[in-house]
Amino acid sequence: MAQCLAFMLLFLISSLISTVGLPVEPPAELLQLGDVAGSGGRLLSIDASDLHEASRDFGGVARADPPVAVFQPRGAGDVAALLRAAHGSERGFRVSARGHGHSISGQAQAPGGVVVDMSHGPGAAAARAGAPAPAYSAALGGHYVDVWGGDLWIDVLNWTLSHGGLAPRSWTDYLYLSVGGTLSNAGISGQAFHHGPQISNVYELDVVTGKGEVVTCSETENPELFFGALGGLGQFGIITRARIALERAPQRVRWIRALYSNFTEFTADQERLISLGAGVRRFDYVEGFVVAAEGLINNWRSSFFSPQNPVKLSSLKHQTGVLYCLEVTKNYDDDTAASVDQDVDALLGELNFLPGTVFTTDLPYVDFLDRVHKAELKLRAKGMWEVPHPWLNLFVPASRIADFDRGVFRGILGGRTASAGGPILIYPMNKHKWDPRSSVVTPDEEVFYLVAFLRSALPGAPESLGTEALARQNQLILDFCAEAGIGAKQYLPNHKAQEEWVEHFGAARWERFARLKAEYDPRAILATGQGIFPPPGSPAIVSDL
Repeated sequence: MAQCLAFMLLFLISSLISTVGLPVEPPAELLQLGDVAGSGGRLLSIDASDLHEASRDFGGVARADPPVAVFQPRGAGDVAALLRAAHGSERGFRVSARGHGHSISGQAQAPGGVVVDMSHGPGAAAARAGAPAPAYSAALGGHYVDVWGGDLWIDVLNWTLSHGGLAPRSWTDYLYLSVGGTLSNAGISGQAFHHGPQISNVYELDVVTGKGEVVTCSETENPELFFGALGGLGQFGIITRARIALERAPQRVRWIRALYSNFTEFTADQERLISLGAGVRRFDYVEGFVVAAEGLINNWRSSFFSPQNPVKLSSLKHQTGVLYCLEVTKNYDDDTAASVDQDVDALLGELNFLPGTVFTTDLPYVDFLDRVHKAELKLRAKGMWEVPHPWLNLFVPASRIADFDRGVFRGILGGRTASAGGPILIYPMNKHKWDPRSSVVTPDEEVFYLVAFLRSALPGAPESLGTEALARQNQLILDFCAEAGIGAKQYLPNHKAQEEWVEHFGAARWERFARLKAEYDPRAILATGQGIFPPPGSPAIVSDL
């Protein structure tokens, strides 16, 4: 009865919204849903602070009108009621799921519509006493945990560690992201070469489609929706539950960095490390980043070195231009600690880094995984976190990565990576670890690189590091890739027109993507901030740039 009441009220709201043309503020008496569906609280908010928060994101470069309301579901049934109302209304209205608000180009915005605040819900983070504990499945061949789509990965980690010392197998560098958010993109980090992205480590999903249907899907049950939603940019439904693959968590990490001046040797070593198969010595994490040759290799992504005692490399005093930093880890436990030195020395002995540039540290596994958050707290204290982030993330085929280095790192950037505005990551992955049935688009080569320009437009920075200048530089990089035929694909893609999306997917994949959209979200009400299938008559999200 309560769910029916929620549906009827939401249907009335949606009909009114569609009739009067998406007012800024729906009548308040219709939004006081109270204790429906046993929620124990309001489901819709029109509080000005909630609307403001829902209209902004981490990128800080997309501008949009605010939503008319923020929906705070307590479960999949609430999400389904909202989407049934939106789908059944005369004109429909935008609905976008928002996790931690870490999108960078307004992807989770819903001007004139409703933003679903997924931080509410019955997951491990929100209702620990009733949350499902990790379990073992002989059929799946391992442990798993069911989590709410709005749970943050840091909360999932803490939950699984406290129940048997387990942890998800694949990560992002930053853990304060929602499960549904990363699974709607891919979810990558230095473990992806071994375990694949996060979307390759999911057994099952509950997805609420754009028609308001709650669908359980997996590789064998409703597989088209399962693989479509993984990396599907939120176009086919809102992920409310995910069954995540787990492994036994190691206790400690040996964290190592080494520098290169020769790009060919740097990438050859990275590609060799990710090619090592199971049963042989190998690192557990492989990443890298581009640095300048001034000798300081600190960066905001970690507290690897003390800011009060930065590492100066006297052996590099004659180096100029661009350097490349290899970053690797080796996991170990108390019972394997005696052999970690031998394993690391053997692996490093086969690499071609600059002599005297290896730096190591040891720390608990959780501290390594949560390293970016520690840096975030420092930046927040300095007012340097909530600033515009004109990021650009690219997948570059390995056969063209040297051309990319010459054209971008040594060309467009002119070797000035120290003043690039933020870290530039570069590391390879193995395509066979990515399921081709997912919606993610990657280059047509077995090995491809993530190249991530994670720049920030800081207050007081020179004009060359302002938001507009960095955005122009991103466009120069994209133009170079197109003109040189690099074959790069955007990760966390941001295209301005549907024809660009068609080119992004390619004809065959676009046909499948559009067909799934027509089947699961025929009114095109979901995730309109992506700009893939804009609904008729809707105000477009525009950039401040």
